[in-house]
Amino acid sequence: MFSFSERNSSFGRRCVWVNGPVIVGAGPSGLAISASLKAQGIPFVVIERSDCIASLWQKRTYDRLKLHLPKKFCQLPKIPFPDDYPEYPTKKQFVSYLENYAKHFDIKPEFNECVQSAKYDEPCKLWRIKTVSTTGSIRSETEYICQMLVVATGENAEGVIPEIEGLKDFPGEVIHAKDYKSGAKYTGKKVLVVGCGNSGMEVSLDLSNHNAKPSMVVRSSVHVLPREILGKSTFDLAMMLMKWLPVWIVDKILLIFAWFLIGNIERYGIKRPSLGPLTLKNNHGKTPVLDIGTLEKIRSGDISVVPGIKRFAGKTVELVNGVILTIDSVILATGYFSNVPFWLHEKEFFAENGFPKTPFPNSWKGKGGLYASGFTRRGLAGATADAMKISRDISKEWKKEWNQKKQKVPTHRRCISTF
Repeated sequence: MFSFSERNSSFGRRCVWVNGPVIVGAGPSGLAISASLKAQGIPFVVIERSDCIASLWQKRTYDRLKLHLPKKFCQLPKIPFPDDYPEYPTKKQFVSYLENYAKHFDIKPEFNECVQSAKYDEPCKLWRIKTVSTTGSIRSETEYICQMLVVATGENAEGVIPEIEGLKDFPGEVIHAKDYKSGAKYTGKKVLVVGCGNSGMEVSLDLSNHNAKPSMVVRSSVHVLPREILGKSTFDLAMMLMKWLPVWIVDKILLIFAWFLIGNIERYGIKRPSLGPLTLKNNHGKTPVLDIGTLEKIRSGDISVVPGIKRFAGKTVELVNGVILTIDSVILATGYFSNVPFWLHEKEFFAENGFPKTPFPNSWKGKGGLYASGFTRRGLAGATADAMKISRDISKEWKKEWNQKKQKVPTHRRCISTF
């Protein structure tokens, strides 16, 4: 895959020229692009900061997690899910599917390499990606040189930790939802779950199933929809309706079904947004919650819904309505953010929030051979669509360049500098 690799063994530094693109991230997006390029014989390198593929799924998700959408919307290009997989595969099944996918296409990422910076060298028309090895006692640094860079680190690279008065002094356990695995160790404990998105709802449900006493903080409005309507996936139904109807009408249809199937959720302290669920998702990226049993636990009182937090004081928390709760643990289901701004030195294509400035469906390609996959706010289905566009475009550019100049390494070598 490489034309050459220069190493300074005294300092553990090396400089690597990559004939094709460098793909940062070995999650579903990175794997999908890699498989498509591999099938076309186009060389590439995948850089992954963790020690495994799909590290978000393997290391930063709770045990009971299942795909929220039917499997046909979540499978990667060229290989579908096994026939014996359920409609909503489990975390373990999805990880197994991804591992088999990588094995089938012989995708071998450069693991434990954390990108420190990626910068476009305008005079040389090249990308310079500097990484640091995250294993071993000896610090190893690498600079990858390439003409195309694919950012596939995704929307959920880091967990959001909110600043709440007194939280740092709370004596009990405080963790982000990415570090939550199971409610087994919380049996009998009073747990405050901060956040009411899909993660907050499912963590609260899991805690209740393990006989904990969760209180879920609902600070803002949120759409809650049944996962299925009349035996059909709500997402699948919405996609079908949008082929014939405008989004605002589909929103009204979904909310009517939700009213009949799950009732008026505002009576439980959960307020619906003024914008419809699909409109809100398209305009602001806020995903509706697909209920898988949490509302039933709320109705029965096994899960308490509480308003926003004013402050923590010792082992108590004061809510904005003046109520004071005594709690044992805090789980922050407060969302995730992109880490792209911390390492990518580029401001024309990516915004300060780590997302492409151009909205979907044109958010996958920038200038100078820069691509972005998995930033559609549309989950795995959007990531797969991006991956297909990116792999086709890379193939076209790579073959055009290869036909024009069979060997460009000697020209670029004069532009390459080590650390």
